[in-house]
Amino acid sequence: MQTPHMNWKLLFSLSLLGLVMAVATLYWIGPRIEPLFWLIDFVFCAWMIVRRAPGRLFLHGFVLGLLNCVWVTAAHYIWYDTYMANHPQMADMMKNSPIDLRTMQLIVGPFIGAISGVVIGLITLLVGAIAGKKPAAA
Repeated sequence: MQTPHMNWKLLFSLSLLGLVMAVATLYWIGPRIEPLFWLIDFVFCAWMIVRRAPGRLFLHGFVLGLLNCVWVTAAHYIWYDTYMANHPQMADMMKNSPIDLRTMQLIVGPFIGAISGVVIGLITLLVGAIAGKKPAAA
């Protein structure tokens, strides 16, 4: 039996929404409503994975979370001053930290990506179950 392959083109395309979200959270989407926008993004991406990926629904979602974290971490690192200006509560939380927030973003970013990948993977499995798609066997 042939195992389904990863649809890298789809994952890269969907990760560009992560780049859009990264920039949007710098300028337009405030921290209070940001989780709602990420949830909408995750559900849309899960739906697209179910429709266009050949299988491995959870793995596609997980990898997408990791790709998103590259964009988000890079954007928040590169435009650090803009991020801090629009997220003062983050600066307040980190003011007594031995590591500056910019470096902390590089350390924590991959963990956030892994956690969001698990969330996207689970949402993808749920959307797949609702749509009647079975996840591929490993």
